[in-house]
Amino acid sequence: MPRPIRAAISSGALANNLALARRHAGGAKIWAVVKANAYGHGVERAARALAAADGFAVLDFQEAARLRAAGVTRPLLMLEGIFNAADVPLLEKYSLTPVVHSSVQLETLLAGLAGPVDAYLKVNSGMNRLGFTPDTLGAAYKSLKESPRIRSLTLMTHFADADGASGVKAQLEWFREMTKSFDAPCSLANSAALLRFPEALGAWVRPGIMLYGCSPFADRSAESLGLEPAMTLTSEVIGLQRLRAGERIGYGFSYEASGDLTVAVVACGYADGYPRHAPAGTPVLVNGKRARIVGRVSMDMITVDVSDVPDAAIGSPVTLWGKGLSADEVGAASGTLSYELLCKVTPRVPVAEVP
Repeated sequence: MPRPIRAAISSGALANNLALARRHAGGAKIWAVVKANAYGHGVERAARALAAADGFAVLDFQEAARLRAAGVTRPLLMLEGIFNAADVPLLEKYSLTPVVHSSVQLETLLAGLAGPVDAYLKVNSGMNRLGFTPDTLGAAYKSLKESPRIRSLTLMTHFADADGASGVKAQLEWFREMTKSFDAPCSLANSAALLRFPEALGAWVRPGIMLYGCSPFADRSAESLGLEPAMTLTSEVIGLQRLRAGERIGYGFSYEASGDLTVAVVACGYADGYPRHAPAGTPVLVNGKRARIVGRVSMDMITVDVSDVPDAAIGSPVTLWGKGLSADEVGAASGTLSYELLCKVTPRVPVAEVP
């Protein structure tokens, strides 16, 4: 028998979350962001469930090729554009839309293109990662706009704090000031901006984490936003231990029982993608009831205090995150983000698609 850990990906939840994004988009078209293997959900699987999107945004050319091989005909946006001259022919081969964010990239693109492509011009509006700044933006816009190798041009930027206190106001004003003389549509909103700032939508929006049923906000739950978890990671209890007060458990004896307790050993560890640094108190569900991790996460096991789950037994179902226990909550308890949890589920975990 295989180990009981598995991940279930709900196509219905993905479709529901896309429909919610559509309602917030105000008529803007949607790039469904499926980079990082669709945040760990499987890029082909996600594309099937998100087929109503207007296009898909990916990071690397392997993902783009996989989508085309799977029969996806929608536009594909390359979020970081080309990485070298060898990538340029792939744009035409797979009908891809590159983001252009540097002068070197722009020169390489225009020098290598044989036929016209659509392109996005990235504006650095203050996040200071990628994008053209005021001293280089005008020339880049002119080169792309006037090139016969560029079929259409869209402007884009990325918000650094759409989920935080400063919001998007300063970046949005700066973007509009830098591009006020340009004649091109724009793509601005990520998940947080899409849900929070209708003034920052643009012609295309780029929802990511919300499509997978997690909240982009630390202070608002996914459930309160109407989002459904697309991934549920489950396992089973494979052992039980009875500890007396003063006894310890796990590597380094890091947890000492303050009283008598029952500990369930669960088949899941950091080799499956569970965060190794998850501390005592991180929540799990056993038989649908809340319990908490005690002791260190091991490579293949976690240990869970089930003293308040009297019906816990070997074979009892365990939810690590997903339906009934948000990955946002588990991530927060572990000092990380739901994004990281979803992306780090390892290949040894079987994945099944469910409605």
